[in-house]
Amino acid sequence: MMPKGERLDRIERILEEMAVRQQYHDEAFERHDAEMKVITAAIAADAENIRALARIAEIHHQRLQHLEGGPQV
Repeated sequence: MMPKGERLDRIERILEEMAVRQQYHDEAFERHDAEMKVITAAIAADAENIRALARIAEIHHQRLQHLEGGPQV
């Protein structure tokens, strides 16, 4: 059996190691969260650009139909 002082020292060392690991994981989570915000903003911008391109394609399609004598929408 371990003497009481050694046991407490070991428990303190384990708790310090756990605190260091928790700090590392907290920082990693913050980095990941910041990266996700950047990615989310980029996805939103891409989606808006895709909607704009779809509108342009529809307008061009209607124009071509009109030029070809088809029904104008």
